[in-house]
Order: sequence, then structure tokens, then C-alpha cells
Amino acid sequence: MTQPQDSGRVALVTGASRGIGYGIARALVARGDRVCITGRNEDALREAVDRLGADRAIGVAGKAHDEEHQAAAVERTMAAFGRLDHLVNNAGTNPVYGLLTEADLGVVRKVYETNVVSALGFAQHTWRAWQKEHGGAIVNISSIAGLAPSPFIGAYGMSKAAMTNLTVQLAAEMAPGVRVNAISPAVIKTKFAAALYEGREEEAAQGYPLRRLGVPEDIGGAAAFLLSDQAGWITGQNLVVDGGLFLQAGSH
Repeated sequence: MTQPQDSGRVALVTGASRGIGYGIARALVARGDRVCITGRNEDALREAVDRLGADRAIGVAGKAHDEEHQAAAVERTMAAFGRLDHLVNNAGTNPVYGLLTEADLGVVRKVYETNVVSALGFAQHTWRAWQKEHGGAIVNISSIAGLAPSPFIGAYGMSKAAMTNLTVQLAAEMAPGVRVNAISPAVIKTKFAAALYEGREEEAAQGYPLRRLGVPEDIGGAAAFLLSDQAGWITGQNLVVDGGLFLQAGSH
């Protein structure tokens, strides 16, 4: 990757050893940011840091819902780079497929801990460490599953609806110094979403007016914009990045 001019900005991107998180980290590094990425697997994180550039990125392994990991990731970022302008809450899980009426409540709690409570935890630590005094921006990765009924992934959809509301709550609380926005992707071609399209990608893409599924770079570009000065008057918004999927809603 060609090294860009240093932007002077630093971002923490959770769940970023691969997929959407890595796509966002790559977009930020490409414009000159330094990044700390998190993930559960140390080897995968190390490989991702190598691809991003060890002079531009660090990795901190741990589970997103672990409060000690949240604190450690923020502390390591501050120690390595001296600041923390941007937070991207991307870490998420969806361990269950099935009807909500039959869902294991313990599993539902786990989904909320990882997808929602951890995002608030990272935001609190980032706020205290840097953003309260110096400002910055946060992007929460939500999902179109939080905007409409999502068959068989209801717990995930509920958590993403909560993530979208968390976004507006934090946007109100953290203004004027910190902008907080969300991105709600449709299906993005990642290992995380493979069950939704693997073996039938062409068929799955036919439901989208743009006739393709999303790729991590689509979300990386959107996140980079929302974390840029060009988005300086945008806060509390949920940017739907769905290849036009919701345009179909009124056509049936």
C-alpha cells in the first residue's frame, strides 16, 4: 500500500482483523490515519496489521464485551499514538438463527453484550481518554436488519435497532465536540455474512437494484467520509448503504 501523507488523526476500529472492520481500517490508513484494530484472534490481527503497515497500525486482541479489553485497547492506542480522534464500533456477533419465539434468552443477552453494550463501553473509554477534551467522531456499524423484520436473525436485528438508537443518544450527549453517526449495510460479502449468499450470490444480488452485493470497501468509503471534516455538520444520522435494496420495499 502506498504510504499517504500523515493526516495526524488516529482511529480505533473494533472487530477489524477482516471483513467490514478491516475494510474501514484500510480506508482510514489509505488517507493517512493511524489505526488500532481489535479482534479475538491474535494471529489474524497480526496478519491484518502487517497488511495495513506496522508503522500505521497496531492490534489489540480480546473480546469486545470484555470491559478490561475495552480499556486496554484505548490505553494502548493512546500510548502508541498519543491521541484517539475516531472510534468505529464494528465488532458484532450473530450466533443464532431461528425464531425469536424460541430463542434462548442467554444467547440473546450475549448478542446484546457484544453488539450494543460493548459499543457503549468503547465510546465511554474513548470519551474519557481523548474526545471529551479534544473532540472527534464515532461511527457505529448497524444494519438494515435493525430497520425492518429480519427472518431468523431477529435477535441480531433487535440489537442493531438498539445500536441505531445508541447512535442518536450519544450524538445528543457528546455534541458539540463529538459527532456520532451510524452506517446500516445490507449484505456485505464477508465471512460473517457468508450464510446469506454463499453458493447463490447471483440469485441473492438480483434483489438489489445495483445488481451486486456489497463489499467491505463500500462501507470503508462511507465510514471514512463520516469520519472526515467533509462530514463536519453531520451527526445523529444513520446512513443506509444497501445497493438500493430498500427501493424495492414499495414494489411488492
